[in-house]
Amino acid sequence: MAADAKQEWMDALMAAHADGTLVKVTLGAPRRPDTAARRFLARPVSLRSGLRLQCVWQLPTHDVTKNLEPGEGLARIRELLGTDYCVANLFTTQRTAQLEFRRGRSGRVLYSAAPPSAAPSALHDRAKARTVSPGQAWLQLLGVTTPDGRVCKGQEDKFRQIHRFVEILDPLLEEAGVAEAEGGAPLRIWDMGCGKGYLTFALHEHWRARRERPVRTVGVEIRQALVDEANRVARESGCEGLEFRQGEIAATSGQAVDVLVALHACDTATDDALAAGVAAGAALMVVSPCCHREIRRQLVPPPVLSGALRHGILREREAEFVTDALRAALLEWAGWHPAVFEFISPEHTGKNLMIAALRRGCPDREAAARRARELAAFYGVRRQRLAEALNFPLTGVP
Repeated sequence: MAADAKQEWMDALMAAHADGTLVKVTLGAPRRPDTAARRFLARPVSLRSGLRLQCVWQLPTHDVTKNLEPGEGLARIRELLGTDYCVANLFTTQRTAQLEFRRGRSGRVLYSAAPPSAAPSALHDRAKARTVSPGQAWLQLLGVTTPDGRVCKGQEDKFRQIHRFVEILDPLLEEAGVAEAEGGAPLRIWDMGCGKGYLTFALHEHWRARRERPVRTVGVEIRQALVDEANRVARESGCEGLEFRQGEIAATSGQAVDVLVALHACDTATDDALAAGVAAGAALMVVSPCCHREIRRQLVPPPVLSGALRHGILREREAEFVTDALRAALLEWAGWHPAVFEFISPEHTGKNLMIAALRRGCPDREAAARRARELAAFYGVRRQRLAEALNFPLTGVP
């Protein structure tokens, strides 16, 4: 019974809190698409006023943190289980316990052993825990960290971006329902236009370490020298199931894939990646667009905006807005639920917008099609790469 599994997990949480072995709690896989926080975290902290449970709601653009009385914090977690979130993970110094609520199944609790360790520090100002450990061999071989686990000078922003990327993708992968598969089939991840592969390595190794299912990751990059170097790093760092291939994004359509990633693919290459993901029926697509030349050349400002868009920087930003808003509308029409958000502070990179799309189906394709066409008509856009790939006429009614 789901209620029994929930109580079993809560009993384990309360016992860990009582005996001082609680490390942290994470809740993910929001039950509803409109759930504001994609992830919820909690850990014990010691304040001047006493022991508290620090609760963090991770919103798309920022985090909300509250230090609650232990009883109130535990009650808040109980309320969220099975109502707001479908997956809960309890981490203690001795074991982990995962509670799952899956569609059509009763709740269940899965246990696994954790390496025995001392009770965690509850100091409020302790060093921030990292999802990506800086001591990993691939980070050292890529020149991001040193052999003793320190971030190299000048690579701080890159390491921060890697860490934030995994933090964002983790709950999205849970929400997409790809953590496990019937018969032990591998999780298939494709990273289009992967460059040197920093984020490809991070995503692959993070999910391979979870061992919920095997992981097969392919990084696609047009520059052969980068492909050769990334494959060397993968071999030397023991990244099983990870490979890099030379090729263009547009030429990879038809490949079977569960998760498709394309970060900073230039201009219409982002559209090629999204089209490949749609064709493959990917459970999750994540892109961070770069350059928006196709739409900028076509942009015909409506009269009320014509004066403002004479300025180059404003025209550029409007082209970015129109392009990504149109992509989101087309993905919705195709049957994916898109979310558009900032994934890292603009002080670290100006290309910080991310589109994450979960395959959910479209309850009203006609309404979605109308929204896409009205947006295109408002700005005079007659052609767009993703629309063409999806055989979606932007003008008129098919």
